[in-house]
Amino acid sequence: MRQIQIDISGMTCDHCAQSAQAALNALPGVSAEVSFADARAIVRSSGELDTRQLLDAVEAKGYGARLHDQDEPSRTGKGDAPLRIAIVGTGSGAFAAAIRAVEEGAEVTLIEGGEVIGGTCVNVGCVPSKIMIRAAHIAHLQAHHNIDGIPRQRPVVDRAAQVHQQQARVAELRHAKYESILETHPGIRLLRGWARFADDRTLIVDGPDGEQRVEADRILLATGASPSIPDIPGLAESPYWTSTEALVAERLPEHLVVIGASVVALELAQAFLHLGSRVTVLARSTFLSKEDPAIGEALAAVFEQEGAEVLLHTAPESVSHDGSRFHLRCADAVIDCDRLLVATGRHPNTAALALDKAGVATAADGAILVDDHMRTSVPHIYAAGDCTDQPQYVYVAAAAGTRAAINMTGGDAALDLSAMPAVVFTEPAVASVGLTEAQAQAAGIATDSRSLDLENVPRALANFDTRGFIKLVIEKESGRLIGAQVLAAEGGEIIQSAALAIRNRMTVTDLADQLFPYLTMVEGLKLCAQTFSKDVKRLSCCAG
Repeated sequence: MRQIQIDISGMTCDHCAQSAQAALNALPGVSAEVSFADARAIVRSSGELDTRQLLDAVEAKGYGARLHDQDEPSRTGKGDAPLRIAIVGTGSGAFAAAIRAVEEGAEVTLIEGGEVIGGTCVNVGCVPSKIMIRAAHIAHLQAHHNIDGIPRQRPVVDRAAQVHQQQARVAELRHAKYESILETHPGIRLLRGWARFADDRTLIVDGPDGEQRVEADRILLATGASPSIPDIPGLAESPYWTSTEALVAERLPEHLVVIGASVVALELAQAFLHLGSRVTVLARSTFLSKEDPAIGEALAAVFEQEGAEVLLHTAPESVSHDGSRFHLRCADAVIDCDRLLVATGRHPNTAALALDKAGVATAADGAILVDDHMRTSVPHIYAAGDCTDQPQYVYVAAAAGTRAAINMTGGDAALDLSAMPAVVFTEPAVASVGLTEAQAQAAGIATDSRSLDLENVPRALANFDTRGFIKLVIEKESGRLIGAQVLAAEGGEIIQSAALAIRNRMTVTDLADQLFPYLTMVEGLKLCAQTFSKDVKRLSCCAG
């Protein structure tokens, strides 16, 4: 009878040991005993033992596994032969994983098919969009600020100069945060080419030097997402923009029509509006339909006050382009414009990966299904970022990448998204964390809530900008904060305090009792918390 021992990491109790033991004993011809105290499994079989199958069975339960005192390559990256990890993609999730994996002793191969590394955020997403939004906000303030004694004037906007500065900063950050990492981490190798699975352990990479095969002990998929284009007759044949083209356009449209009313659509629509373009927004339903309804209603009113045309519950039936202008036929009218931006969401970049060859399960839209440890349906294949069914935010991707690397190298790290803050960088900004009232009630949680208009926040009054509100949602029985929704200038700076309060299971009374610096926007959280028990209109300044 053959016997081997397996070291198991990540177990926290006897139940964990029982779980790992059951997984091993489920294999044909295997008899296993797992000790939590020794962090080890003794495995016996009268036949041949497939060590790879044994290790995979343990890892499928969420634990790290490696052979004990064997000459085989270490599967945790800490033996004489390093663990081989292949990562498809070079965005934030991929690099976070690569850095952590080499710290754990693994050898990492990054695979990138595009011309530049760095993924969406630094190249065509967060960084360039926030630079553009900042420029647009400054331009808007020059003509529409609320301070007497300072002349208001419409600025002359040199869009080409803005784009030049913007893209220079993009290149700087791409080098600092991505390219230089390759220079300083010899354990990370970059392979150029498009990857697809040959089987669950092998990737075929079609690159400039032909086809290469990459075999790995662990594989991380971090291929990101791309703009989704709706199936509107005539749209595909027209020269429409996605956010990628809009961000580097060196001429401002005279009239921009935006199809979409979610994050990217509204951020860019308002940016072009503030820079001087006429803007029409076509929303299939409402603004930010996944948020609390009051958020979308108030933000739509802001857009209209600033001069945008807002058409809710409207979608084009067809699109045509005559060589100079677009013509969008809607139910009640034809809308003409010189530029058309399509911003109707993003779809995962998974179609070319041949996931079926590896047995990796996906959702209907192609998103890779992962658990809270970033494991796919195949135990040694992980995924992180926008190509998965997790929320499409760069900080979620980076956190997921780090945790995937920990788990691929024998650790045990989960990603908890229950207090994930989110921000839409409009002006005022939209920020949220936790549950909306509707989401909580759908989950069977009895709630209470309060909304505080910003005219009750001293800093908003001092800024002469009281647009928006702060809303807090609590579990009624305990008073524990479970959600916050904000529409306010600097909303992105406000929301993290609410996220920390939710993470630490604070009650609304706990929040109301905290010290907040006076004449800050975040003080609105305290004031809103106080409204559960007081009339804040009757309080003096800084009332504790």
